[in-house]
Amino acid sequence: MALASVRTRAALGVTAPEVVIEAHLANGLPSFSLVGLPDAEVKEARDRVRAALTSAGYEFPVRRITVNLAPADLPKSGSRFDLPIALGLLAASGQIAAGKALAQCEIIGELGLDGSVRPVAGVLPTALAAKQAGRALILPVANWAEAQLVGDLVCYPVRDLQDAHAWLDGRQPSGWPEAFAPATAAPGDTAFSAASLDLSDVKGQAAAKRALEIAAAGGHSLLLFGPPGAGKSMLAARLPTLLPPLDEAEALETAAIHSLLAPFDPSAWRQRPFRAPHHSASLPAIVGGGAAGRILPGEIALAHHGVLFLDELPEFSRTVLEALREPLETGEITVARLRQRVTFPARFQLVAAMNPCPCGYLGDPSDRCRCTPAQIERYRARLSGPLLDRIDLMVEAPRLSAETLAHAPPGETSAVVAARVRDARARQQRRQGKPNAALSPAELDRFAPLEPAAEELLVKAAERLQLSARAHHRIRKVARTIADLAGCERIGGAHLAEAVQLRRLPWG
Repeated sequence: MALASVRTRAALGVTAPEVVIEAHLANGLPSFSLVGLPDAEVKEARDRVRAALTSAGYEFPVRRITVNLAPADLPKSGSRFDLPIALGLLAASGQIAAGKALAQCEIIGELGLDGSVRPVAGVLPTALAAKQAGRALILPVANWAEAQLVGDLVCYPVRDLQDAHAWLDGRQPSGWPEAFAPATAAPGDTAFSAASLDLSDVKGQAAAKRALEIAAAGGHSLLLFGPPGAGKSMLAARLPTLLPPLDEAEALETAAIHSLLAPFDPSAWRQRPFRAPHHSASLPAIVGGGAAGRILPGEIALAHHGVLFLDELPEFSRTVLEALREPLETGEITVARLRQRVTFPARFQLVAAMNPCPCGYLGDPSDRCRCTPAQIERYRARLSGPLLDRIDLMVEAPRLSAETLAHAPPGETSAVVAARVRDARARQQRRQGKPNAALSPAELDRFAPLEPAAEELLVKAAERLQLSARAHHRIRKVARTIADLAGCERIGGAHLAEAVQLRRLPWG
């Protein structure tokens, strides 16, 4: 009888719980059993491991083999367990040393039938957990650059089984380091460079640009409404050019979420995500989904620390729109299945665009709208009051005249506006350590004091507009951001008046 243990990690949302693979060889009729709640993909590892070991020149144990993936109550999915299972069998059969080196490493990787090691998804959460546990990580060479985004982590990249054997024996694999991929990540500043997209590309729309600057400065949600072709999508796509780059912690969080779907591209490091799903997207595509053991993030989580742009907002299904309410309030989304619950961080900036009516031309000077009042009412009713109540800024983007399009002077560049946004964000970090949009009601009283004139105006606005408590708080947050952009410590009447004006739809 022979037994060997290898440490690896499962993928469970943005966490990576430890899994111990126990390989046991016993006398009896040759068989290969996998236990420990594996899914079909994990069970297929038996054939991949057998072919990989023989192709790489090792002997596959012709014994009664039992491989246990502990803990047994944790669902296991994916091909990441191939390499640790193979090394566990080699250690149990005495073909590699099962000593201190194996105990101090965690191992992930998919095996090819020729013994090569292929990349897997979800490496960043695994790398973060391995670093926290104080262990090294043996991983596919294609995932090496991704794992090195986690500072102070010892990584051993492998191309095949022989490379893993060499590292465990304390030797350098053949071709090291020339034959291995470079482990440097190209730094990034924003998801959209000024060379490709710039705020000055948008002609006119002064009010919408002002709202975009306020949204960027305070992390606020924004709804743009107006006829087709007014520039709503152009404005939304340029919001990332105004936002400051991600800091180290935010970049790691964002990259860890994206790595769950595919190996993370290090060239996107510190870039803010910009997600723009089509209005036909399903509920699981937006909020996340999958079976127990493999619950994947949706667009809401993938936009964490970035921008979620929903064009043609009323065309999204009602269930999708209502699913936005929880993450807009809490900054996270929970996907529940029968045996598993996974919570993804989802603190994104929502930017939405819509037309004033189904045809899009209600109120247009050309008088082209032919929608009936009933059609207009049904179209607008697709957006519930609770959802609109969670949107901080609502601004019209009217159709521009031919004269404006032809002769309007170029507006401010993204760099100029981004400098003001950066100063406002720095003021917020010094004062409260977070953007204004994340302030709690209790923190508003401390960090967003109102001058007497502003307090009186807010009371009148709340009574006249029948504002909810949530709307009352969101107006104060926006006013706090406007005051920050103006360099003021207290919220004045002008700041609050602008915040109220930027939160009004013309039809409600």
